[in-house]
Amino acid sequence: MVISKLLGSKATRSLTVVSALNQARRALQRGRRLRAAAYLGLAVLAWKWTVISLATQGILRVARGGTETQPS
Repeated sequence: MVISKLLGSKATRSLTVVSALNQARRALQRGRRLRAAAYLGLAVLAWKWTVISLATQGILRVARGGTETQPS
């Protein structure tokens, strides 16, 4: 299937890893060490299981309160 090929591509896997690492960095900057650890663990798993990574990132985003605004 096309979706399977897209989600299994190296570019998509790399993007999910980078996204998880970015979220971990932001959590560390905000003093949320437990959340940062969760994102780091997710980054490790993201390379193998892209769909699970995307779903988990969405769940963590909802759990933290939805979208964030950039500080001005």
